Order: sequence, then structure tokens, then C-alpha cells
Amino acid sequence: MIPTFMYRRGNYASGEDFVLEYGELRFTFNERDFRERCEQAACKLGFIWGPVEEDEAEDLVSLVVNGEVTDPASPLGEHVNDRWPELAGPSDRSLVHWLRRLIFRGAWLDQRVKEGELDVAFDEASQAFVYTQPERGGEPIELAPEPSWNRVAYVKR
Repeated sequence: MIPTFMYRRGNYASGEDFVLEYGELRFTFNERDFRERCEQAACKLGFIWGPVEEDEAEDLVSLVVNGEVTDPASPLGEHVNDRWPELAGPSDRSLVHWLRRLIFRGAWLDQRVKEGELDVAFDEASQAFVYTQPERGGEPIELAPEPSWNRVAYVKR
């Protein structure tokens, strides 16, 4: 076993289309992976309730990448612009912040699984998958809770 202080963790990479950086970490994504992660993050936050159409995904990705939707391609983009004052908020509590945070956290966790630091298990009680620590007997890790955006959710018309 390599001591933690000597182990340099790798960066997540699925392609070169999108980049998220935090400190020394640099995660790169292919287009499909990034789009799926954007949708998953938006669902987890309660901003959308399921898969989105191609034009809606374009607006969602634009929101995450640019921090806004300047030229909406769909009703989702229009919804973002109509509800912008409620979505923007303080920088550490904005929808964009939380979308980016969940995308980054998901990629970070996936990289830890790839490197053998974490495993994934199905928790019967919660009926959900959880990340576990093999070095601690499969103890699940606790993830920080995220806010709900249900009150300003995008609902298809």
C-alpha cells in the first residue's frame, strides 16, 4: 500500500471537449459524458425531472459552461432566463455553482473508484448506489447534501 502523503491522484479524463479545474485537479470530458453529467446534476438538484431533448441539453450545457444562456435554443433556456434572479443568487449558492460542483464531485468520485480508493455498492435500505471505502470494511462515505431547486424547476410544457 502506498502511503496517502506519497500518492498523487490522477485527473479524470473521458475526452477533451470540456474542462473543469479546481486547484491542481483538471478534469476533461468528452461531449456525451459532459452532457450526461449536466443532466444528472440538474436532476439531482431537482431542476429537471428526467432526460431532456437535444436543444434543451444544449442550453443546459451552455448554462454550466458559460454561467448563462445567452441565446436560448429551447424552452429550458428561456425558463433559465425568465427565472434568472432566482437561479443566480450569491455565487456559492447559485444553480450554476451547484451544477458545476456536482459534475466535478461525480467525476472526482468516479476517478477514486477507477484508482481503487472507493467501491460502489447498492444500499437496500435507501434503494440507491453508494460509494464505499474498501480500506474501512466497505463503510459508505457521506456526501455533503445539495440544495433543492424544485421551486424553480423546469417543467416541459
